[in-house]
Amino acid sequence: MFLDIPEGKDPIMYVWGEMVPGIGPAAAGAATSVYEHSTLGLREFEAARLRIAQINGCLFCQDWRTERDGVKVEEGFDDEVANWRTSGALDDRAKLAAEYAERYATDHHGIDDEFWKRMRAHYTDREIVELSMCLGSWLAFGRLNRVLGLDSVCVLPSHLTN
Repeated sequence: MFLDIPEGKDPIMYVWGEMVPGIGPAAAGAATSVYEHSTLGLREFEAARLRIAQINGCLFCQDWRTERDGVKVEEGFDDEVANWRTSGALDDRAKLAAEYAERYATDHHGIDDEFWKRMRAHYTDREIVELSMCLGSWLAFGRLNRVLGLDSVCVLPSHLTN
């Protein structure tokens, strides 16, 4: 990380909470709300989130696993998401979530009517809007963490042993 963080300050809390007090806490609230208020199923939520994390390269985001009611996706789910096109472990909704995440992050101008037809066969309009908002949050804030080097100071211990 290249930012100057005062001695004794937690880098994440300092950057997100103190450096830009008019923006940081609001951004943190928006980033947190997608986890607290999402109505999407865990597998499609995690498929989309992990695909964005893989594209962003954010170490922390790739290591994180969302937990709901004590449940997390299975070990190796991240590999299935990386290979969503050929995965036998992902259902149609999870594959579409991973595909949408990838297209949203890398080719949003290429999202065509054929794709929307497939999405609308598996997702309601409300779910599409919710997923889109989640993708925007993960893309923006995961990239922010990666670009500023924050992902290297908030990496989960499991990633440090790899």
